[in-house]
Amino acid sequence: MGTSRSSAGVDAAVSLRKDGAAEAATAMPASDSPLPFRRVLVANRGEIAVRILRACRELGLETVAVYSDADVHAAHVRLADIAVRIGPPAPKDSYLNIEAILAAATTTGAEAVHPGYGFLAERAAFARRVTDAGLVFVGPAPDVIEALGDKLRARRIARDAGVPVVPGTLEAAALDRPDQLPAILDEAATVGFPLLVKATAGGGGRGMRRVTRPEDLPVALLDGSREAADAFGDGRVYLEREVAAARHIEVQLLGDAAGRVVALGERDCSIQRRHQKLVEEAPAPGLSDAERQRLHEMAVAIGRAARLTNAATAEFLRASDGAYYFLEVNTRLQVEHGVTELVTGLDIVREQLSLAAGRPLSEAALVAAEHAAIPGTHAIEVRISAEDPGRDFAPAPGLIRRWLMPSGPGVRVDTAAEAGERVPPEYDNLLAKLMVHGADRASAIDRLAGALLETEIAGIQTTLPFHRFVADHPAFRAAELSTGWVADHWDGPPAAARAGRLAQLVGGLAAAWTKNGAGGRDGRDARDGREPRNRREARDGRDGSAWAREALEAAVDRWPGADE
Repeated sequence: MGTSRSSAGVDAAVSLRKDGAAEAATAMPASDSPLPFRRVLVANRGEIAVRILRACRELGLETVAVYSDADVHAAHVRLADIAVRIGPPAPKDSYLNIEAILAAATTTGAEAVHPGYGFLAERAAFARRVTDAGLVFVGPAPDVIEALGDKLRARRIARDAGVPVVPGTLEAAALDRPDQLPAILDEAATVGFPLLVKATAGGGGRGMRRVTRPEDLPVALLDGSREAADAFGDGRVYLEREVAAARHIEVQLLGDAAGRVVALGERDCSIQRRHQKLVEEAPAPGLSDAERQRLHEMAVAIGRAARLTNAATAEFLRASDGAYYFLEVNTRLQVEHGVTELVTGLDIVREQLSLAAGRPLSEAALVAAEHAAIPGTHAIEVRISAEDPGRDFAPAPGLIRRWLMPSGPGVRVDTAAEAGERVPPEYDNLLAKLMVHGADRASAIDRLAGALLETEIAGIQTTLPFHRFVADHPAFRAAELSTGWVADHWDGPPAAARAGRLAQLVGGLAAAWTKNGAGGRDGRDARDGREPRNRREARDGRDGSAWAREALEAAVDRWPGADE
C-alpha cells in the first residue's frame, strides 16, 4: 500500500494505494531548509533512493518515494514521508514511466525531482518534462544532458576543448546506406583493429561489439545497432579504437549556474566485467601530482565547454604509455560517488540539491577542489551484487535469507537490502556498496579484506567471493590495474589456477560458516564434527583438493549452486 508518514500540517497531498485508490496524505509543516524547495520526489529505487532520502532529511526537506508493485515493502518506501505507487514491476511501466512519475510529483506537491542514477537519470526528455512542469530537476540542465549523453557530440566537445579523444569516428556509421559499407571499412582501417563498435547513446556496454577482423565488422555493426536501439531507442553506432591494457579513470565534476566548474578528484574504475564496474577507488593509485592535476584540468575544460551545472563525471582511458584519452561524460550522480565523499569529506548529494536550487559552489566544494590533486587518504568501494561470479557474473535473483553487513571505523555500507527481502529479476542486481576509508591505500585494502570477511549473505549467490579474491590478490595490492584485470586473473588459466581460485573463493564462506553458522564457536562442523582445514593450508597446496571439497560442502548452504 502507498503510505504517508506526514504529521498534521497546513495543506494536503495525495498518496496512491496499490489498488489505485486515493488516500489523504497530510503534508508536513514548512521545513527549515534554506533551499527554495521543501519537498523532493526521488525517481528511483534501492540503495540510491535511500541515499538521496537521507540527504534530503538532513537538509530538512520532505520526501516522496515512488515504487512499483515489486517494491511495495522496500526500504525507500518506508523511509520517505510519502510514497506513491507508479505501476507494475516492469521498468517501462513504472520507473521509466515519465507520465506516472510526473503525476506522482503533482499529486504530492513535490517541488523538485532527483533521478539518482540509471532509469531516467540521463534522459534529457525527462529532465525537460520536469522543468517544463515547473519543477526543479536535480541534475545537469536538459541541454547539457542532451549534448554530453550523445557520445559523438561529447567527443567533438572534448576535441574542440583541446582534450585528446580515443581515436575513432566522430560521426555515426551510415547503416541505412549499404553503398557506404566500403567507406565504413576504410574508416575502420584508419582507426585500426581491434576496434569497438559503440552506441552513441546509453552505456553499460549495451550495443558494444569488439571486432578484430574487417570481415566481422558488418555483422558487429548490425548487432550493436540492434541492441542499442532496443536498450536506448537509438540505434546509432560509431567506431572507436580499443585501447589495450588501459586503466579506466574518471573525474568527479561539480558546476554552478555562474559557470564555475571544479574537479573534486579522480577514481580508478578499472576492474570491470562486461564494461561494468566492480571495484572503484579514490584517488587513482600510481599517479603523480602533476599527472593528477593535468587530468583534472582536462575534465574541467570539457565541463566548461559543455556549460555543466550540477554533478557529472568525465571518464578517461589511461593507455599503458601514460597517455590519456577522453571516453565520455556521465551527466548524473555516479554509483561510486561515495569514495570521493570519503576522501573529500563532502556530501555530493547535498551539493547537488544546493546547486539545483541555484546556489553557487559551496566553500567546502571549492576547498576540496583546491586540494584534489594532492589527496591525503584513500577509499575503496566494491559493488556487492546478486550475481554468480563463477558463471561469468550471471544474474542471481532470489530470497535473501541472511544479511549481515560489516561496521567499525572507516567502514561505510550503502544499501537498501535486508534479510527476508526478495531480489527481483526486473532491476539492476546491485545489493550494497561496501566502502572503506584508510590513511593510505595499503591500510584501506587491509580494512576492505577484514570488512569482507565480516559480511554474510545467505540464500542467493553474490559477488562476495570475487571481492574477497580481489582484496587478497597481489596484483591488486600492487596496483597493477587494467580493464582486462578480470580476464587476466579471475578468468585466467583454467586448470591449477582454477583449483586455487576455488579454494580462495569458498574459503571465506567456510570460515564464516564455522564461526557463525552450523559450526558454532569451536570451529567444528555441527553436522559431522569435522574441523575444516586452514585456508592458508589450501593456498599453500597441502592437500588442497580435499580441503576444497570440504570447504565447498560447508559453503553450499551459504552460496547456493556452488556445488554445481
